[in-house]
Amino acid sequence: MEISINYVAVLVAGVINMVIGALWYSPVLFGNKWMKLMGWNKESVAGKKKGMGARYFANFVAALLMAYVIAHLVYLIDALTWQEGVQLGFWTWLGFVATVSLGTVLWEGKPKALYFLNIAYYFVTFLVMGAILAVWR
Repeated sequence: MEISINYVAVLVAGVINMVIGALWYSPVLFGNKWMKLMGWNKESVAGKKKGMGARYFANFVAALLMAYVIAHLVYLIDALTWQEGVQLGFWTWLGFVATVSLGTVLWEGKPKALYFLNIAYYFVTFLVMGAILAVWR
């Protein structure tokens, strides 16, 4: 099966994912709450700055991979409008992110509030990426 992918749209969706994440986990939005739920403080975060560039790069590659997979799904279901893209983003988020991430609460003992904060970030990004990739296909 030949699938047509708009790689510029995949790149834009990946960048938007990173921008939303930078805002989401910053003090402007939920960064302080996230740090508290992680059990971190400003001093412990300062110690984690070593190797941050490599982590951001790895996260960007993961964002591009997510966008690439969503672009495949957009093509396969023939989503052409932003509404169809948002719907695809919702179902992929619900079926994969919300369910798989639940293991952090069930098996790793992370707080439920951390689970909800993190999956809400993915909820927003999957909706936005789905819309971008459907419209700009």
